[in-house]
Amino acid sequence: MVKITASAMAEEIGERLRQARLNQDLTQADVAVLAGVARKTVLNAEKGKVQLDILIAIMGTLDLTDQLDLFLPKQAISPLQLAKLQGKKRQRASGQHRSPGEDTPEW
Repeated sequence: MVKITASAMAEEIGERLRQARLNQDLTQADVAVLAGVARKTVLNAEKGKVQLDILIAIMGTLDLTDQLDLFLPKQAISPLQLAKLQGKKRQRASGQHRSPGEDTPEW
């Protein structure tokens, strides 16, 4: 099995962004204006060098945000992790407990 480097994967994502832009007949400048970023930022995104928030803005401009669920589906909490989280639940502070039949203090 061949392992792809993070850099190669980023470049592939950039190429896919570029192809999506071209398929919609948009220039880098068009996408930049619509996404609210500089044209050079779009150019860098297409090279795979982009911050996550800017990637999402560009994907939104290209109407690709529905693809995020395919790219990284929401993860369910594992039973082990759920048990760990429940173990850290805050206990309710209720004061001292009295047994039935205990006298109340006389003041």
